[in-house]
Amino acid sequence: MSVFEAQETVALSIEEVFALSRRVLTGAGLSAPHAEAVARVITAGERDECASHGLYRLPGCVMTIRSGKLSPDAEPVITDASPALVRADAGHGYSLLAFERAAPLLAEKARAVGVAALVINNCFHFSALWPEIEQLTGMGVAALAMTPSHSWVAPAGGRRGLLGTNPIAFGWPRPGPHPYVFDFATSAIARGDMALHDIAGKPIPEGWGVDAVGRSTTNAREALDGAMLTFGGHKGSALSTMIELMAGPLIGDLTSRESMVFDDGAKAAPMHGELILAFDPAVMGGGDAEANAARAEALFAAFADQGARLPSQRRYEARTRSLARGVRTPKVLYDQILALGF
Repeated sequence: MSVFEAQETVALSIEEVFALSRRVLTGAGLSAPHAEAVARVITAGERDECASHGLYRLPGCVMTIRSGKLSPDAEPVITDASPALVRADAGHGYSLLAFERAAPLLAEKARAVGVAALVINNCFHFSALWPEIEQLTGMGVAALAMTPSHSWVAPAGGRRGLLGTNPIAFGWPRPGPHPYVFDFATSAIARGDMALHDIAGKPIPEGWGVDAVGRSTTNAREALDGAMLTFGGHKGSALSTMIELMAGPLIGDLTSRESMVFDDGAKAAPMHGELILAFDPAVMGGGDAEANAARAEALFAAFADQGARLPSQRRYEARTRSLARGVRTPKVLYDQILALGF
């Protein structure tokens, strides 16, 4: 159930969501290639009823562009670093254009050697990872992506922010229109979802966050000003730490704590790196790709046999609805976006 369910909404077509996003982003000073790459993922979030990564992100994007930290017209530098490694220097621009330009080479390398990595450095990141994963599964490869953020999250047993929300996403290509994809933060909830609770004045469950002095709270604003918590206690904390290391020091980029220091109170999007791994099932599977694909499909079918829902199924159902009928966004958010003046 949406935190905005009882609020007045505005109806928009998918095309209108994209056009509004692009207009706001270019009006704020983002170059056309960057604006269109960012608008595509915002539109995807809205289309798939992932409100925390849809139009809600536009005011934050404008704040980031105006912060002076982000380069609004940076040209990503793509480097063929080795047979299994692609590097993309985003040049302190958004990550999305760098990803789009580097992804085809990543998939090509994975098909050649079985597994390949894309390292994106010096990038601002705010978006969900599943749109990137879906692009790669559309190229026939399985993929895994991870990135740190700002140090908003306390480790298990801690009371102060140290780790990021640190999302991780995975995708497996399947016959038919949709891959198997999961994408989740290693915090108990995505920060955007926490912020939506704050905007709607809705309490959060115990275990999502603590206040500024480390006491458990059900007030979203107190948790946003204090520290979020990891999911699953020490397990989420360990997974989050792995992401800090693999998408930070391993690739020569910042941890979430260093990203927060770089921000220095500007309240821009996190600036750090991203690691994406791609795997070719045909190469890694030992030559019997058809049998291995059938094995995977049997696993997915076993979910349905007991009435379980596959991750990403809800998004695909939402996508079908949105493509047919458009979307509805909270009027308070729509008015806030229009008030940006673009």
